[in-house]
Amino acid sequence: MDKMNDVRKKMLNWQEMNTSYLKEMKSLVTEIKASKKFQVISYFTYSLNISHEPGRENFCLGSYHIQNIGGEPLTNPYICIKVSSDSVFDFSGKYLYKNSRQTVRLTNAWERLNEPTDKEEFWLKPNDKRTLEPSETVTFPNFQIKWLPEASYSGSIQGFTYGDEITQGINALNQININGKVDNVDDEKEVYEDE
Repeated sequence: MDKMNDVRKKMLNWQEMNTSYLKEMKSLVTEIKASKKFQVISYFTYSLNISHEPGRENFCLGSYHIQNIGGEPLTNPYICIKVSSDSVFDFSGKYLYKNSRQTVRLTNAWERLNEPTDKEEFWLKPNDKRTLEPSETVTFPNFQIKWLPEASYSGSIQGFTYGDEITQGINALNQININGKVDNVDDEKEVYEDE
């Protein structure tokens, strides 16, 4: 009988242990599910080619990324890239207009939603991406910002991401800030000639 009681005690202990482990696992699964809420981030990556000489073209080559790091999809994503109004920057990128007569279908193409005359705001949406699933990233690639500095200059490029779940939009994690000063070569010559 003692052996039978020992076996029953061990079985009861195992059941209690299993119940405890199951409760802990359920708690962990609930925490994991809770952390899978909607979460999207966006950010710029870019490189600069800058010359501090009058009349020499400078440029920035960049991409804008939207990454879904949450557990819920982002539907109908679109972006706004905003160039500061007082800058000397000229923005360009690979995008189409809705009424474009482009017959060739471009992969990863983006469509510009606002008027082409607007040189400060570029509202764009991916043509082939209606839903950004968890762990996916969509990129507006290889845009260019060019400028010809004649004196001091400064400006910024900001990014905002929108979709059905974020109608108010979210800011990009970073922005591109560019400023510089071009010394006038003629002024330097005059200083040296006067000495």
